[in-house]
Amino acid sequence: MKALVLSGGAGTRLRPLTHTSAKQLVPVANKPVLFYGLEAIADAGITDVGIIVGDTEQEIRDAVGDGSKFGIDVTYIPQHAPLGLAHAVLIAREFLGDDDFVMYLGDNFIVGGITHLVENFRLERPDAQILLTRVSDPTVFGVAELDEQGSVVGLEEKPSVPKSDLALVGVYLFTPAVHEAVRSIQPSLRGELEITHAIQWLIDAGRTVRSTTISGYWKDTGNVIDMLEVNRSVLETLPLRIEGDVDEESELIGRVRIEEGARVRRSRIVGPAIVGRGTVISDSYIGAYTSVSEDCRIENSEIEFSIVLGGSSIQGVRRVEASLIGRSVTVTPAPAVPHAHRLILGDHSKVQISS
Repeated sequence: MKALVLSGGAGTRLRPLTHTSAKQLVPVANKPVLFYGLEAIADAGITDVGIIVGDTEQEIRDAVGDGSKFGIDVTYIPQHAPLGLAHAVLIAREFLGDDDFVMYLGDNFIVGGITHLVENFRLERPDAQILLTRVSDPTVFGVAELDEQGSVVGLEEKPSVPKSDLALVGVYLFTPAVHEAVRSIQPSLRGELEITHAIQWLIDAGRTVRSTTISGYWKDTGNVIDMLEVNRSVLETLPLRIEGDVDEESELIGRVRIEEGARVRRSRIVGPAIVGRGTVISDSYIGAYTSVSEDCRIENSEIEFSIVLGGSSIQGVRRVEASLIGRSVTVTPAPAVPHAHRLILGDHSKVQISS
């Protein structure tokens, strides 16, 4: 069995961060989202992995390499434009051959991995297996319609009037039957070859399409709020570990990870939180659910429920929260501005000014 990992796409919902960086490499608990997916694939016993890459190809290559650090063998497959998930299957035909495969969206995060899902698929081998979860707003997802027996009878891509609240999670399993499906469909109104249309083609052709509804944690990390929520959920699982240098005037509370080479001076850190290699924290407060990446500097500041990427500096800022701060960013207080009131008052006016 092989894996096809999608790591193209423009990441428009994470701009401006993704103007200069691949969305799949934004870190969660100081590790790129993409790496969690590759580790889940390796844990499921799949070693032959194709990665679909686009404009950020070189950045993905630099981060993942040949895959050996994950225990996998990586083949890179360029996609000249983001023309849909089914298009990714189409251009990966030579790599996939006649093998079964799992398709994994590189910016998705699933707690618990995919091992059980892959094992069941290998045993039963339906033509397609989809993963579903209940969502509050189905209009922004692919949505599945099930019959009374729980069989998949229809799929819609981002419907304006959804027939259910069951959204497709970014993990799909296929036999080679899907190759005929992706060749048989036409681009949608968005100009993309939709994987939902390909799966619908399989259903209409009488092929076996099964679904599994998960109740565990899943997120599409395509926007800032979801990134922060995934970061929170991962930090809650990290054990306490202090490998850096923490002085006696500092206080660490709860599950705090201080990585090797980090220094903490006269500061208070409340976990779960992680401080990356080479980072210096001084005279500051780091609140719960905060990830500070490598080589950052936080001085005389407060930050909570946030992600700070590598090489950034926050100095003299009294409160930052629910924020995603990119690489090599500098955050400082604004210069003092003289306060003045300009008044044009009529006769007999009464004015109260709070100064």
